[in-house]
Amino acid sequence: MRKYDFDVIILGGGPAGLTAGIYLSRARIDTVILNEGTVGGQTVLTHQIENYPGIENINGYQLARTMKNQAIKFGCEVRSNVKVTAVDFQGKIKTVEINNKETYKAKAVIIASGGRSKTLNVPGEDKFKGHGISYCATCDGDFFTGQNIIVVGGGNSALEEAVALTKYAASVTVVHQFDHFQAFPHAVKEAKENPKINFIMESEITEFLGDEKLEAVKIIDKKSGEISEMKIDGVFILIGYIPNTEKFKGIIELNEKEEIIVDEDLRTNIEGVYAAGDSIHKKYRQITTAVADGTVAALNVIEYLNN
Repeated sequence: MRKYDFDVIILGGGPAGLTAGIYLSRARIDTVILNEGTVGGQTVLTHQIENYPGIENINGYQLARTMKNQAIKFGCEVRSNVKVTAVDFQGKIKTVEINNKETYKAKAVIIASGGRSKTLNVPGEDKFKGHGISYCATCDGDFFTGQNIIVVGGGNSALEEAVALTKYAASVTVVHQFDHFQAFPHAVKEAKENPKINFIMESEITEFLGDEKLEAVKIIDKKSGEISEMKIDGVFILIGYIPNTEKFKGIIELNEKEEIIVDEDLRTNIEGVYAAGDSIHKKYRQITTAVADGTVAALNVIEYLNN
């Protein structure tokens, strides 16, 4: 029979949630991971990972599968492709309802619901994710050494990453929908002074083209309406990030970006509820930082339960 009572419920099966599951289960804490969609989170969209310590090269799906198997080996239950329909974090026992019918109970909860990069939602984008389109310059910049790339965006992250990408790329073209940038003046100045960076303003990508990998993009000039085609090796879309915290509005304290606010022990404003990974307020979002968050949250939950 399916079990519904646990010591800890982890909401999310990305690197943070899986790491927390590994640590808790290995400590003989009765734990379940409830994950909406495929286990692995944003990691499974990463075609190649070369900066995970101790592993020279692995794709995101393989890494996520290995982490999931580790958690299961220690006794963690993993339930994927479920939909969280209600939560109640008040009181000593927390409850999570899934699929409008099953209710799980636990003494503590770790929210590791992750997030997602904002997308352009244009034809070809889904097809070439991980095959020419990236949402993380730190993760994938090295793969485009000596190639010509586009950075989409006009904020601080976009311009700072455009400058950073010039260490690898032969050229970087910034495509931005407005005639001005939203970045700080020093970031704009540094980008404009870099000889490898070109700018296409008041323009948007309307389509990604190619066979098995990205080969070109269509760009529309918003003033004239003229559409042109540009051959390109890669595109970095850096227009913002959305934490998956919609279900926790009015329940957990969020900041203006809808990120979960936590203290140094990754505790939220509700006793017994912790948060880790890309859904919390943080500067850097990497697999390694998510793993670190999952570790810290799990260790603090163990201490909370013991007390």
